[in-house]
Amino acid sequence: MLELKNYSLNYGDTKILEDISFSLDKGKVLGIVGPSGVGKTSLIRGIVGVYKGSYGDAFLNGKEVYDNPEIKRRIAFVPDEHSSFYLITLKEIINYYKIIYPDFNEDKFYKINRLFKIPLNKRFLQLSKGMKMRVNLMLAFSLECEVLVLDEPTSGLDPILKENVLKIIMNEVYGKEKSVIISSHNLGELERVCDDIMILNDGKLEYYNSLENIKKNIKKIQVAFDMPVYEEDLNIEGIFSISQVGRVFTIITENYNDDFKEKLNRFKPLFMEEIDLSLEEIFIHRLGGKCDYEEIFE
Repeated sequence: MLELKNYSLNYGDTKILEDISFSLDKGKVLGIVGPSGVGKTSLIRGIVGVYKGSYGDAFLNGKEVYDNPEIKRRIAFVPDEHSSFYLITLKEIINYYKIIYPDFNEDKFYKINRLFKIPLNKRFLQLSKGMKMRVNLMLAFSLECEVLVLDEPTSGLDPILKENVLKIIMNEVYGKEKSVIISSHNLGELERVCDDIMILNDGKLEYYNSLENIKKNIKKIQVAFDMPVYEEDLNIEGIFSISQVGRVFTIITENYNDDFKEKLNRFKPLFMEEIDLSLEEIFIHRLGGKCDYEEIFE
């Protein structure tokens, strides 16, 4: 099990991450999402032991990750950018990994490269951004580690390669019971592969739940009433977005349950329609807030 316990990270007097805790079991995929600049990459680097927290720690199977080479060998990390291998060829990179990681699966690397098609004699610096990401992914998949931590793993890849990467990730998880953490802005991809979702905002854990519960509990409701009803009347716990056009209210709630329905029914609705939301729509409504565009563009 991978755990983060009360993890906080400061740069001088600036708080980057504040009191983040979660656990991830084998065979599960966690997606980390959030606006740009809220600390997702810093959190990823804390999880893999690149950064030591100002408070709290990251643990794998009960052992601290930071400054622990043996534990770090069980974690494969794909950063959003990799500059360590610029002057050497792919063949030399493979030889390096075989020395450092006894369980490096060279055959698996070559099998994946049949899909990714990276020339083995090219130097890393000669590769495009997308090709570099493919190399990083092939190396990570070939390490046969317990945990895969991927920071924007499909960045720079075309749609066909993205599909291949997602299939490999799912095979690693469900075929070999690995734990996977993915940070990505592509919420549609995360929705396909993730079991749990973490929303990070301003360095804090804004929301954490299983994708199953998110889909069950966070809903868009369109409702009209047979009596005068105003937004302030609908002060029901769990509503984080509400708008009105004529007599029709559009409500986004994270507590769509029998109690919520009962409270709405007190106002004698003429109709009430439940609409499922995509993960991207949930993210926008959860963090987007309200914006007065007329004021901005006047």
